[in-house]
Amino acid sequence: MAEDNVARTYYDTSDVDGFYAQAWGGENIHVGIYTDAHEAVAVAARRTVERMAAKAAGALGADRAVLDMGSGYGGAARQLAERYGCRVTALNISEVQNRRNREINIARGLDGLIDVVTGSFHDVPAPDGTFDVVWSQDALCHSGDRPTALREAVRVLRPGGHLVFTDFMSAAGAPAGELSPLTERLAIEEFATLGFYEEQLRTLPLADVSFEDLSDHLQTHYDRLTEEVLSPSPALAASVNATYLDGLRRSLPQVAAACRKGLMVWGIFHATRA
Repeated sequence: MAEDNVARTYYDTSDVDGFYAQAWGGENIHVGIYTDAHEAVAVAARRTVERMAAKAAGALGADRAVLDMGSGYGGAARQLAERYGCRVTALNISEVQNRRNREINIARGLDGLIDVVTGSFHDVPAPDGTFDVVWSQDALCHSGDRPTALREAVRVLRPGGHLVFTDFMSAAGAPAGELSPLTERLAIEEFATLGFYEEQLRTLPLADVSFEDLSDHLQTHYDRLTEEVLSPSPALAASVNATYLDGLRRSLPQVAAACRKGLMVWGIFHATRA
């Protein structure tokens, strides 16, 4: 799909790679759950994985298989493999991120548990009913065909398996212009809404569908990222060019402001395969 190429180009860009690697925690480049307003982004991001894993804990273990759709640098995959001993297929469109993922897995002795696959979540390269858990963090926003991505997620789930995911969403009726600093930075057209996902999930063979609203943490997350770019570390300053950094200094506070206005929604979806 054309959107796959856009996402690949975005994440393979050196400035984007440097920003995520240096300001966003470097491994788990997803939204965190914070205990205080100044907690390290990487620590909060690991807490999100813990919260999500708790919802699917009955399906995680040494004999279980997990698919991480849009796995980024593989932080969640490693956290799951280390804690539960499960086998994880890390499916991701960016080969730049996938190379780093593989390198870290080898360094930590986890390459035997994590298979990094370059591919699209619109066409998951796995037979029906392969996985005990299908997992995704803040990746479906890049999909130009979210219904297909969700159908693929459910297709490869075993009966009784768990679907657990997060995504950036716009509040119902949110003015598109208020969210443009984030959509433009992520190179996407628009966000889904909570209502969209709830409607889509109702059409699929799923049971016990739930959503835990954690939108307050999205605001904290963008406040923290704003702090990171306003006072960049030497590593961040060396990893991105000055023009890109200036753009982040303008756009990230705007995203945080949109969150404070209640224009964005974020949280954890969970369901089981009927």
